[in-house]
Amino acid sequence: MQSASIFIVTSSKDHREVNGIVRAPVALVTTGWGKTMKRLLLAGVSLAAIGLSGAAQAADPCPYGGDPYKNYKCLDSYLGADFMSRFINYYRLEWGHEAPPADPKAPPGRREYWPGTPQSTPPYPFTEWPYGGTTSFGVTRPSSIDSPLMAALGNTAVGNWMNDAHIQVYGWVDPSGNLSTSTVRGGNAPAAYAYNPNTVQLDQAVLYVERLPDTVQKDHVDWGFRLAPIYGENYRYTTAYGLWSNQLLNRNANNGYDMPMAYGEVFIPQVMEGLMIRFGRYISIPDIEAQLAPNNYMSSHSMTYTFDNYTNTGVQASLAATKNWIFQAALVAGTEAMPWHVGATIPNPMPNVLYPGQTMPKDPGAVPSITLGVRYTTDSGNDNIGLVMDGINSGAFGYNNLQWYGGTYYHKFNDQWHISIESYNEHMNNVPNTLNPATANATAQAIIAGGGYPFASMTANSPNTADCGNRAVISCTADWQTALIYVNYKASPLDNIAYRAEFVDDYQGQRTGTKTRYIETGIGYQHWFSPQIEFRPEVSYYRALDAFAFNGNVNLGIPNTRKYAIIGLSDIIIHF
Repeated sequence: MQSASIFIVTSSKDHREVNGIVRAPVALVTTGWGKTMKRLLLAGVSLAAIGLSGAAQAADPCPYGGDPYKNYKCLDSYLGADFMSRFINYYRLEWGHEAPPADPKAPPGRREYWPGTPQSTPPYPFTEWPYGGTTSFGVTRPSSIDSPLMAALGNTAVGNWMNDAHIQVYGWVDPSGNLSTSTVRGGNAPAAYAYNPNTVQLDQAVLYVERLPDTVQKDHVDWGFRLAPIYGENYRYTTAYGLWSNQLLNRNANNGYDMPMAYGEVFIPQVMEGLMIRFGRYISIPDIEAQLAPNNYMSSHSMTYTFDNYTNTGVQASLAATKNWIFQAALVAGTEAMPWHVGATIPNPMPNVLYPGQTMPKDPGAVPSITLGVRYTTDSGNDNIGLVMDGINSGAFGYNNLQWYGGTYYHKFNDQWHISIESYNEHMNNVPNTLNPATANATAQAIIAGGGYPFASMTANSPNTADCGNRAVISCTADWQTALIYVNYKASPLDNIAYRAEFVDDYQGQRTGTKTRYIETGIGYQHWFSPQIEFRPEVSYYRALDAFAFNGNVNLGIPNTRKYAIIGLSDIIIHF
């Protein structure tokens, strides 16, 4: 038999009492339970979402764009779809890294048996010891330049066409600023690449359009080309007489444009270890430094580099006879000379002993000239020596008709330390004598004053005459001798410290405008934020041992007033 229960309920505002037991109000029980259920439901949904997200991430190899350094397949996902996103994200991707992400499907970048790679970029301006005049043998693949611009174009129709054709477009901008003890316009000269003291300037903005021949393979003939327009203050150091040269030689413009490289190449790998034929205008060989900012340890340049040959125009053949030996030979139109000036003449208003005819050569240095070079690299790649004679002809006084004989040597001590050494002699013959007085029509200064020499039309930066040391001679041979060393310490994969020291002797003053010996020493720090952005502060001390050579400007008629210059300089190179 079941017993009956009796519930006695009394109620109040806040509680109910059932059989003497106080219980929460029914409404409150319902509300609390509802909240609990909602929380449990939300937690369940969250866990499910997390699980689904985890499953989605497991299915997606590039969650949130991925990391191309860990998974190269994520590169396009990381960069994005539109041009500007890809361009900006490529800088973001490489920031703090010393190299771009490695493509696991890329073919080998060098021949297996080739000498070892001596250096890396960053922090150095090169991976192979420089020798010039050819695309580097055995280590060059097409479309191998790391470029944010090319990455941004990568998913466009134009970019796909360029990739298929192995054509790349890239470059950099290079602003700088300097503080100097010199004060007059142009007063930093003969120190170079910072012509005006105490200023901020655009050193150079450069665009490369190029196709690199494949020099790693040995089964087919390949070809390449490069066009390299430049704009900025540095044009004054690349100008060739006859190619937009009125900017420098008549107007002395602070900024200008030039095309220091415009050449084609044919690579024939079946000839020994490879034969490269280059034709057009190109950077002269050999040299540690080059006109293009990223090709140098420091923002400034040595005087050794400032006053030597810059470019040649003609045909050069480079032969890799073995993996260690490279031979080079060229037929060119002189140095900083254009082929259309070869054989060109102008009227001679004042026939004289130096130029006796009614006409005279427009540029006596624009004549067929030869270049010969030989280069040896050890199997380890730790040592390299190159010997060169460049732009050799009769050596007549010309715009920049320098007869260059010299060489370079590189040695790597270990992964942190290496040295680069260069020394050469150059000369020109029959240079008018600065000391020969302008007292008769037969004297050097009277000839120049009367316009009886080829460069009378140049109102600025014409070739200097020579202090021949003897007032009686009308002309003489002008010589220039140099010795240069760079000592480099790799502090980290993104940092290098470069120390430079040099001695030069301008025997007759033809190169710098002052007959004196010089010493120069400087130290620079190169920090790479990424493979695309590098920062290069430095300070250098220049000393003329025998005469005032600084803080003047011959174009403005301001004489030199100092024997020294101290120049603090910094630039930043932003590649694109």
